[in-house]
Amino acid sequence: MITRREAGQMLAVTAVSYSRILGANDRVGLGVIGLGNRGRQVTKNFLKNPEVEVRAVCDVWRTRVERFQQELAPHAKGLGDHRQLLELKEIDAVLNATPDHWHKGIAIDTMQAGKDIYSEKPMCRKREEAPEMVKVARATGRICQIGLQQRSAPIYLEPRERFVKSGTIGKISHIDAVWHTGVPRPLPTEPAQKPADLDWMQFLGPVSYRDWNPGQYLDFRAFLDFNGGKMTDFGHHWLDVVHMYMGDRACNSAVFAGGIFHDQHDGRTAPDTCNALFEYDGFSVLFQSNAYGTPPEYGITFYGDNGKLFVNRNRWEFTPAGKGATPVVQRIPGDITLDHVRNFLNCCKSRKLPNGDAAIASISILPPLLGVQSYEEKRRLKFDPERLAVYPL
Repeated sequence: MITRREAGQMLAVTAVSYSRILGANDRVGLGVIGLGNRGRQVTKNFLKNPEVEVRAVCDVWRTRVERFQQELAPHAKGLGDHRQLLELKEIDAVLNATPDHWHKGIAIDTMQAGKDIYSEKPMCRKREEAPEMVKVARATGRICQIGLQQRSAPIYLEPRERFVKSGTIGKISHIDAVWHTGVPRPLPTEPAQKPADLDWMQFLGPVSYRDWNPGQYLDFRAFLDFNGGKMTDFGHHWLDVVHMYMGDRACNSAVFAGGIFHDQHDGRTAPDTCNALFEYDGFSVLFQSNAYGTPPEYGITFYGDNGKLFVNRNRWEFTPAGKGATPVVQRIPGDITLDHVRNFLNCCKSRKLPNGDAAIASISILPPLLGVQSYEEKRRLKFDPERLAVYPL
């Protein structure tokens, strides 16, 4: 088993070469917007890079700001509006870990403010938002890295080169992309009264007004107003891996099967059972994220006529075709987000396009969003990957 340190040598630009070229004393002033669990996790990966200083943090809930400062950024300014953070000259780059409905707006505001951005996936909530983000990234010349960390991870890069690009696996005709979860619990009902230091209107942002709802705030992924549910939460990752291996081109059709099969009668709108079939030129993809009490291992399996390849974030396994064939297995422990953060920081200095560039992400977000549309419209969608448009009925 190789270590994360050894595997990191596969990346095009390493942290060592970065410091040798640019100087170890270069500092990156980081602003963090969205201070929930994912914001804390990714910030910790940023702070593993010695040139990073968290200089400002922002969240609509003041209590979260204060907790974040105490835990990770005692000297950072604490703010409640992302526009105030973007006005700070000491901020060079931004980590955007807000709920999905804010991804597009904050990314555009950040790039137009002259700052680079690492924005969590999914890239956006609506199909029309993706090309707008790409346009702003190119017009401003800013780095826009979407949090599709598989693009920077040796555990994905190695088997792609070894088995797919080399032709070892043969023709791939089908891909299973699986990321199941447990059975959903009822949504939170507390705090029944909105905390006095939480800006509910700012949280809603571009979404239509509704009264305070603790379930919608604390579990926004259960509501399609705010995101695409499992289709975009897990689906953007897995369909991006499909594109990473098979080519960055959108699907020709999408059809969804599933729904809210574990109804907690709490108003949720995002389906808990998601099965979406996508047709591409020469192969098909089945994405599944269902609600099981004992879900199987998550990962992606590529089926070729010479073998099959299974990949997830810590392991890959290639099984040659034929009876009694011995699988080849590799494991790499650790958090692959660290590799993606490192790539982003390198690109902030080199001005090269990052591994998870907005243009790449704008293509791989299309199938998951088409899956959501298929669910909402209850029909199979035929899609033109050249015009990026759904064919009319």
